[in-house]
Amino acid sequence: MDFGPSSASTGAASTKIVVAGGFGVGKTTLVGAVSEIVPLRTEALVTKESTGVDDLANTPLKSTTTVAMDFGRITLGDDLVLYLFGTPGQRRFWFMWDDLVRGAIGAVILVDTQRLDEAFAAVDYFEAKGLPFIVAVNEFDGAQRFHVEDVREALALPPSIPVLAIDARDRESAKAALVRVTEYALDQIIGGRESAPASHY
Repeated sequence: MDFGPSSASTGAASTKIVVAGGFGVGKTTLVGAVSEIVPLRTEALVTKESTGVDDLANTPLKSTTTVAMDFGRITLGDDLVLYLFGTPGQRRFWFMWDDLVRGAIGAVILVDTQRLDEAFAAVDYFEAKGLPFIVAVNEFDGAQRFHVEDVREALALPPSIPVLAIDARDRESAKAALVRVTEYALDQIIGGRESAPASHY
């Protein structure tokens, strides 16, 4: 986990952030909202074959689903480029997460308070990986609003993990989550180095 080499053309360092979460929580929307390039999407139509496999009760208008990944890029300031990798949400595609998180410095776990129980698996995954993550509550239209500290308590998250409310459709709101996870991941990396025992030769 680390920042990549500076780009010769821009002088900016680059790094990888993963946008993860359950089915239909807004990962593709977030990547599309902030990406300064046309985002790469690997979407397929939701068909009758997914009946009984994907729960569409809370997303009845959803007609497509990510089957591999979303990819986008955003430049933060003049010195840092983030490469964004959105994970597939359906559990049958979660085997791909291991490849998508390789080399990432941190993750944004998007959650929908109407289906908060689906966030536990993602939280468990990143905790097991030891990858710094934040939780971003995507405030869908018409959904009941909860204070972020209530969400933290419901997910049994320690105070050290950032939890914030965002609108994945809004560029500035989504960008704020990416800035926060980058800051948090960097703090964890620096803190880990400072606490590591000195090498003796």
